[in-house]
This record gives sequence, C-alpha cells and structure tokens, in this order.
Amino acid sequence: MNYRAIWAIYLFEMARTWRTLLQSIVSPVVSTSLYFVVFGAAIGSRITEVEGVSYGTFIVPGLVMLSVLTQSISNASFGIYFPKFVGTIYEILSAPISYFEIVIGYVGAAATKSIILGLIILATAGLFVPLHIQHPVWMLTFLVLTAVTFSLFGFIIGIWADGFEKLQMIPMLVVTPLTFLGGSFYSVNMLPSGWRTITLLNPVVYLISGFRWSFYEIADVSVPLSLGMTVGFLVACIAIVAWIFRTGYRLKN
Repeated sequence: MNYRAIWAIYLFEMARTWRTLLQSIVSPVVSTSLYFVVFGAAIGSRITEVEGVSYGTFIVPGLVMLSVLTQSISNASFGIYFPKFVGTIYEILSAPISYFEIVIGYVGAAATKSIILGLIILATAGLFVPLHIQHPVWMLTFLVLTAVTFSLFGFIIGIWADGFEKLQMIPMLVVTPLTFLGGSFYSVNMLPSGWRTITLLNPVVYLISGFRWSFYEIADVSVPLSLGMTVGFLVACIAIVAWIFRTGYRLKN
C-alpha cells in the first residue's frame, strides 16, 4: 500500500480545513449553538423532560449527529468534486496509487474533520447543560462509523454531481430533512402510532437512536439494530464506490 500517497492526499485535504477555518469549524459550531439555544429555550420551557432527561440535555446527541452528517457529506463531496471541476482528478487517476488508496485519503480526511467538529460541538454543549456519557466507547464507535459512512456517501455525491447545484441538492433536500425528522429534537415514542411507524422507515432514526443511547441509555430502537443499520449503510456505500471505480463512472469521461 502506498502510504505516502494516502498521507499526501490526507494532509492536502486537512490543510484546506485550516485555510478555511471560519467556514469549516467556526460556522457549524455557531449554527449548532444557535439551534441549541433556540430549541432549548423555546421548546425546553414547555417540555421539561423527555424519558427522564431534561430536554436541553436530550437534544445534544441529535445536534451533534446533525452536524456530523451534514459536514461529512459536505467535506467529502467537495473534496472529490473540486479536482473533477478543475481537471486535476486525471493527475490523481494516472498516479501510481490505487483507487482504494484514493478513497482512504479523501474519506479519511473528511471523516476526521467531522469527528473533530462533533467533539467540539459536544464540548460546547457541555457549557450549556450537564452531560454524562454512559458508554464513551460506544459513543465514539457510533460517531466514527457515522462520520466514515456519510463521508463515503458524500464521496459518491461528489463523483455523481456535474455542477455545484447537484452537489448541494441531496444534502439540502434529502439528508437535512431526514435528520430533522429522525428524532434529533424529539423521541419517536412521543409520536402517534401511525407516524411512529412511518418515522421508523427513516434510516437516520437508527443512527441518532444508537448515538443517544450511548449517552443516556434511552433509545427509540434497539442498539443492535441501530448498529446493524449503520454498518449496512457503510457496506452499501463501499459497494457503490467500488462499482464507480471499476466502471469509471463520471471519472473517465
């Protein structure tokens, strides 16, 4: 394996983060803090507790997951789309580096950025409400799995997109609504039975539920099911990326 090439791609992508620190780190943290203040103050005054946990504390895992999902997709999709846009992707494809190593470099950098951002948001939330993580190992497991999975998903979007509009279309019109409707700010058990059944068709519910369980040991669905859904989506993304490089879809033309 060409570790030097992987490291070069990884460092290049991470350097872009430090060059755009305001956009990459500060802006998402401020936006999430505003979500926390608005929802915690407006709704928290009416809903004091959810399943024995104060509302302000309850929404922290959902807010972290919201940022990790969106930033993973954004970082990975732009990271691979921009070389396509300027034409430097052909230099990478012709270099003595395998497709697997290219994916590791880009996806690894995008996932690292998202994990750092998630931990910063978690630390910021600790300034507003008391946090106690019941299962820190599982918390990190769900955080890393989610960041890697959606970085791969963003990588796929970056290859599929042929314009900046398409680059933003799926995150804005699909992922963000699914995250808001996936139990970020409420428990699925609070919904009527019919809506609860419909909500369980949302894959983001399983990600947020497993992540929230690692904090408070409360979950909308079983933890093994949450883990299985996350791993299943990861395997599906890996299979799609493998097909893309095998066929050269939107890379060689």
